[in-house]
Amino acid sequence: MKKIHFALAGVAALALAACNNKHDAAQQVENNYDNAADNVDAMAANTSNDAESDALKNQADQLKKAGDNKADAVDEKMDNGMSGNKAKAEVNAM
Repeated sequence: MKKIHFALAGVAALALAACNNKHDAAQQVENNYDNAADNVDAMAANTSNDAESDALKNQADQLKKAGDNKADAVDEKMDNGMSGNKAKAEVNAM
């Protein structure tokens, strides 16, 4: 399970990467979560324990959903005039 925590910490760090373009900011957040989910899926495929594999697959699904939700939140904040970096920082602090 430590791998999951490491992946989640990596997602949070990556989601804070600099970007000012509205579409790029939201897309970058979503891509970071998708990449982390792909890594967790790969870990699930490489484990021989069925229970751990299922848990990792569920975690990957949750990461993808979280990425979609956070990208939508970034878009909404930027629609209201907030900069991309500030929007991402506020969304990631939620």
